[in-house]
Amino acid sequence: MPQIHLDEETVERLDALRIDDEEYDEIVSELINIYEAEELTLFRGSDYD
Repeated sequence: MPQIHLDEETVERLDALRIDDEEYDEIVSELINIYEAEELTLFRGSDYD
């Protein structure tokens, strides 16, 4: 797995989202899933324009 370096503010924001000592990779995966779902919703919504 690639390693990334995050600034302190980003780590603090991730820490605020953690539930029961959730791992960072779990949080990031969940955020990516949310982003992809919203992207699909926006894409499908544009079909009606």
